[in-house]
Amino acid sequence: MGARNRVIVLAALAALSLAVTGCASQEPAATEPAPAGSGGAAATIKEGLKVAFLPKQVNNPYFDASDNKGGKVAVEEFKGVYSQTGPSEASPSAQVSYINTLSQQGTDVIVVSANDKDAICGALQEARTAGAKIVTYDSDTNPACRDAFINQASPEGIAASQIKLISEAVGPDGGEIAILSATANATNQNAWIEMMKTELAKPENAKLKLVTTVYGDDDDQKSFQETQGLMAKYPNLKGVISPTTVGVAAAARYLSTSEYKGKVQLTGLGTPNQMREYVKDGTVRSFALWNPSDLGYLAAYTGGALASGMISGKEGDTFTAGKLGEYTVGKDGAVLLGDPFVFTKDNVDDFDF
Repeated sequence: MGARNRVIVLAALAALSLAVTGCASQEPAATEPAPAGSGGAAATIKEGLKVAFLPKQVNNPYFDASDNKGGKVAVEEFKGVYSQTGPSEASPSAQVSYINTLSQQGTDVIVVSANDKDAICGALQEARTAGAKIVTYDSDTNPACRDAFINQASPEGIAASQIKLISEAVGPDGGEIAILSATANATNQNAWIEMMKTELAKPENAKLKLVTTVYGDDDDQKSFQETQGLMAKYPNLKGVISPTTVGVAAAARYLSTSEYKGKVQLTGLGTPNQMREYVKDGTVRSFALWNPSDLGYLAAYTGGALASGMISGKEGDTFTAGKLGEYTVGKDGAVLLGDPFVFTKDNVDDFDF
């Protein structure tokens, strides 16, 4: 089985082991990159590459894990220079000034999670013209604006898992459900929501009725208030899907101390450390996610491979991403990390991120 198809729990456990034992040093990097598309070993990545992570917002637990516990580890493995920068609030154009600054600083690789697929394209194109390689992760731009996209999981896989989890939680009688999303312009959120609607149209999900989608803008307090508003506006609501780590944690916090605990079911995409108490107290039966540290780790290695000439980002290019093994670039420069993993009270204590 290829490394990119490994069960994500194994990748997460490997990452935890790394955090405890520390990573072994690699052999010195070669001074010349391998031919493009050759899939050379990590040692062929150039030393000294400046790799900057630009998340949707800083001080977000999800991006802290992906960037500081994944991307940083990878960059240090191939002896690059790691940094993270970005806005404190997620908005369509907030990342533009940071991209411009990174470009002016001669950054070799900019790894960005786009708040809006169009708003940052001009700045990214200028950065590419200045010599930077652009890797998007978590949330993509238009493909023409970057060199590669690290997709945490396919929209179809995420959507199917979310509908399956809410269906199991609500029970065979079904009922009204709502979606609590992040920002209205987030590329990944919108793709997942569209695919969820496709899933809901299938005969086996006929008893589930999507009544609305609301947006918490990846802000804890607004997501909390939007959840509260859903309960007031839809008295027959049976379930909420929140495919955003900020949103699902805020929704769980509201439900856990409300009269709706146990009556309105909740699932979504969250981290174990955020959701542990809510799984254990019965507010949430299950939720899903990939290992965000592996996402950042893969993004860093992809950027290193691009900046070293090992790959060009075209379909069929192969490269080795450190401990995660070999990956192949797919259509439109997309690299797929793997399938989402389901967390429950039985396994949530096995993880620490």
